[in-house]
Amino acid sequence: MLTALPAATATGSPAATAAPAPRLGACAPGQLCLWPKAEFRGRALAHELSDTDIESCVPLPAGVTAQALANRTGRPVTVYQSAECAETGEFETYPGRGVWVPQTPYQIRAFKIWER
Repeated sequence: MLTALPAATATGSPAATAAPAPRLGACAPGQLCLWPKAEFRGRALAHELSDTDIESCVPLPAGVTAQALANRTGRPVTVYQSAECAETGEFETYPGRGVWVPQTPYQIRAFKIWER
């Protein structure tokens, strides 16, 4: 869970008002959600296990990339810079059951959902 810490004042005591907690993107349990812009902005693409081949490369539609994600599938998900899931580009695996990433270090073009 992300929380914001209060800023210190000149006297060293916490400020009277804390910064608001970051907004998480809406993503239903059991889904992998990908947003086209950082901070969960834009229209999310949602994928469920029921309609996604496990351990298969799933490219995003042509011309579509993602910069933020939420993994609520309960399974590890690897996201790729390459649309072919090539490991010559950047890639990262995120555990399931509630991972929100507001900004990925590269444009996501494909993903794989793994069997536990």
